[in-house]
Amino acid sequence: MSQKQQWSSRLGFVLAAAGSAIGLGAIWKFPYVAGMSGGGAFLVLFILFTLLIGLPLLLGEFIIGRSTQEEAVTAYQTITPSSGWHWIGRLGIFTCFILLSFYSVIGGWILLYLFNTLTGQLMDNSANYAMAFQNIIAQPIATVGAQFVFIILTILVVSRGVQNGIEKANKYLMPALFILFLILIIRSLTLEGASEGLAFFLQPDFTNITSQGILYAMGQSFFALSVGVSVMVTYSSYLGKQENLPQSAGSIVGLNIIISLLAGLAIFPAVFSIGVEPAKGPGLLFIALPSVFAKVPLGTLFLIAFLALFLFATLTSAFSMLEVIVASLTKKQDHKRTTLTWIVGLAIFIVGIPSTLSYGVLSDVTILDKSIFDAADFLVSNILMPLGALLIAIFVPLKIKRETLWQEFTAGLTYGRRLFALWLFLIRYLAPIAIIIVFLDVLNII
Repeated sequence: MSQKQQWSSRLGFVLAAAGSAIGLGAIWKFPYVAGMSGGGAFLVLFILFTLLIGLPLLLGEFIIGRSTQEEAVTAYQTITPSSGWHWIGRLGIFTCFILLSFYSVIGGWILLYLFNTLTGQLMDNSANYAMAFQNIIAQPIATVGAQFVFIILTILVVSRGVQNGIEKANKYLMPALFILFLILIIRSLTLEGASEGLAFFLQPDFTNITSQGILYAMGQSFFALSVGVSVMVTYSSYLGKQENLPQSAGSIVGLNIIISLLAGLAIFPAVFSIGVEPAKGPGLLFIALPSVFAKVPLGTLFLIAFLALFLFATLTSAFSMLEVIVASLTKKQDHKRTTLTWIVGLAIFIVGIPSTLSYGVLSDVTILDKSIFDAADFLVSNILMPLGALLIAIFVPLKIKRETLWQEFTAGLTYGRRLFALWLFLIRYLAPIAIIIVFLDVLNII
C-alpha cells in the first residue's frame, strides 16, 4: 500500500477507522469490562471519558497523520526532525504487537466457535455453555491452531494491501452486523428476568464503582477508539485534505458508543436471564450469545451469521494493527511488504502462544495475580495505551504549529473557532491531567 493512496470517500474512512476498534473493543471487551466494573456507572464514565479525552486524542492523531501524510514513526519525525518524539510511534508499534498477540487469541476462539456451530457441536438447548467455553479454550492444540489460522488470514490480507478490501467490505458487513445486533437485542429484552440486566446496565449505581473501575473506563475509552497506538495516525495519512476531521472523528466516536450500547443491551439482559455472573470476564460474550440464540427460532443460523460477521469485524481490527507495524517497516517500499508481513505476523503468533494457553496448560502461571492473557490485556489497555495517549496529548499542542493545527482542524468547516479552542483546551490540559491521575492510581501513589 502506497502512502499516496487515499480512501475513496469519507464514509469509507469512517467505517474503516470505526471497524478498527468495533470488532473487539465494543462487541467483546465492553460488556465484560462493564460487567466487572459496576454496569451503569461504568457506562456513564466510559461515555464521559470517550467524549472528553478519547475524542480530542483521536482528533490529535488525525492531525498528525493527515498533516504529514506519513505512517506512524515517520509522521513524528517529519514534525520534529532530529528529536526523540518518534518514539511515540515506536511505542504505538510495540503496543500493537502485544495487542495483536492476545487479540488473535480471541480471533481463534471465534473460529473455534464458528467451527463447532457449523458442525452442530455447540448449539444444544440443554448445554452448559459456560462449561463448553471452558472446555474449548482449554484445548491446547485446537486453540493454538485456531490462533495460527487467524494470524494467517490477517497476514494474507495485509501482505496484499488492505485499504480497498477493508473499505469496500465494511460498507456492507458493518450494517449487517448492526441489523443482527438489533435482532439479538429484541430477543434478549423479551427473555424472562431481562429487566434486571437492563437495570444493571442503564441505571448507574456509583457505589459499585471503584478506582480500578474508573481506570478500566478510561482504558476502554482508548481501546474502543484505537487511540494511543498511532493506528489512527497511519489511517488518517490516507485521508484527503478536503475532508472534515472533527466530523469524521465525531462519526467514529458516535459509532463506537452506539455499538458499545448495543452490545450491553444484547448481553446483560441475557446474562441475568440465564443466571450468568456479569463479572464473568473475557468469556462473557461466548457464554451469553449461544444461550440467547438457543432460544431463538433458527438460532443456529443466526449464531453462524453473527459469528461470521464478528470474525470479519475482528479481522478488520487485526488488519489495522498489523498494517501500522508493516507500514512503518516498509517505508513506502512495497516490494518488502510480503516478506515483512509474514515475519512480523509469525512473530506475533509465537509471542501470543502463552496467552492462548493461559486458560489451559498454563492456567497456573500468573503475572501479578493475573493470567498471562489478562496481564497482557492489562498492560496494553491500562498502561501502554494511556502512556501513548499522554505523550500524544503533550506532543500535539507542544510540537505542532498552531497554524497547522488550525488549518487541519478547520479544513472543510465553515465554522470552528470556539470548537477549536475547546478541543485545544481538552487535549492540552484535561487529557494529560486525567491520564496522569490514572497512572498515579495504577502505581498506588494516590
